Amino acid sequence: MNVIETFRAGRQILDEVLKPHGFTFVEGASGQSSGGNFASGEYVKGDRRLEIHFRYSLGLVTYHMGSLSVTHDDYMRALLGRGGGNKYPGFSDDPLDGFRHLNYDLSHFCGDFLHGSEEEFERCMVKAKEQEKVRGFKVLPP
Repeated sequence: MNVIETFRAGRQILDEVLKPHGFTFVEGASGQSSGGNFASGEYVKGDRRLEIHFRYSLGLVTYHMGSLSVTHDDYMRALLGRGGGNKYPGFSDDPLDGFRHLNYDLSHFCGDFLHGSEEEFERCMVKAKEQEKVRGFKVLPP
């Protein structure tokens, strides 16, 4: 499979968990760059967005709500603590495993993003941002 075909197959894996909660997929940029072929897009529901990027595997995964943004790693750390049982990113030779791992995390840990109140999800995002600052990492711009 080429990058676009793999990305579409991966989207089908994520559709299983995101579409029932009212998210729709919006294709982003795709094509060839100096790092190789890539594809991107986002799942959108109101002011919530799940941004995904794929090159050789699922890469950057970022959650957005209004002006707040948080990476998947920081979101999971805020929810579960370090080593909390999330599966994404994981490591595999199968490029679809990243999508499977993200599906698992969304299904098991991300109820506040999928269907929770704005206040509940915002509280988690703020906690993740505070943890980023404590660790000395740069906060993503909105």
